[in-house]
Amino acid sequence: MGKAVTHSLDDIKAPVDKEIKEFSVFFKNAMRSNVSLVDTIARYIVKQKGKRIRPIVVFLCAKACGTINPSTFRGATLVEILHTATLVHDDVVDDADMRRGLASINAVWKNKIAVLMGDYLLSTGLMISLNHDDVYFLKVTSDSVRRMSEGEILQIQKSRELNIDESTYLKIISNKTASLLSTCSEIGAASVTENAAVRKAMKEYGENVGMAFQIRDDILDFTSRKSILGKPIGGDMKEKKITLPLIHALKQSSKQDARKVLKMIKSGAKDKDVEFIVDFVKKNGGIQYAEQCAHAYGNAARECLKTLPPSDAKESLEFFIDFVMEREK
Repeated sequence: MGKAVTHSLDDIKAPVDKEIKEFSVFFKNAMRSNVSLVDTIARYIVKQKGKRIRPIVVFLCAKACGTINPSTFRGATLVEILHTATLVHDDVVDDADMRRGLASINAVWKNKIAVLMGDYLLSTGLMISLNHDDVYFLKVTSDSVRRMSEGEILQIQKSRELNIDESTYLKIISNKTASLLSTCSEIGAASVTENAAVRKAMKEYGENVGMAFQIRDDILDFTSRKSILGKPIGGDMKEKKITLPLIHALKQSSKQDARKVLKMIKSGAKDKDVEFIVDFVKKNGGIQYAEQCAHAYGNAARECLKTLPPSDAKESLEFFIDFVMEREK
């Protein structure tokens, strides 16, 4: 179970604060282009700065496993550029108007340029690695992008059919969310050590934290006004996404109640339906069950760190698990 104290991201990134500041400059320079419009959009993307969770994980894992070096910066940049590219493409797919408090690329420059900009980012990330023969980084990130795409498509397919079970849900979130965090932790380790066992342990750390992160976010869709990812409560239901708390509740309830809830979701849950479904999930133990699953993944992540020597960076990786488990919004 998590510690009583909630650690902020500032606490967590403290051991690599200097490197994260340097990374911001490195990242900005990596996206430069001689084409003025591309450069303008790239600068706009840098302005949309998120929490930088992924580079923080890369640097903490690198520092916990060895000594941060130039390849660590390239690895963190590759991951952040690929992540940014997927967000730009997601906003086009979702027809989203905002991203991190600013107008989305597609809202400002329209879909065609947004799609092309996403492609530009993907190729830029790949070129950084190719120019320095970071073949291992390319292998790991290419697999991650493939898994993310598969997870997203599987979720869309299952949302249409409304027939998602627990094992399919876990496969979707492993591909959509956990794959990128496991890429960050594995790349961090791979940038500083050739030790295959250490790389594997760090990959599994990221996978388990990613699973806990997404399950917690899905719980918050039922319990909080806003989830970790900033979505309004009930957003998943309105988008016909069936997540773990609801999957478990449907399994525990009578067939009649389950049919009623699925019918509400199928016809596009209204606000009053959301209230009913939230109550249904709570009554049938869906929240409690999902919390237990999230904690099991959190504990598995903690186990992965046991082989590492004591350090500030290792402690921060432990704090990151607590941060994921304890956030309420």
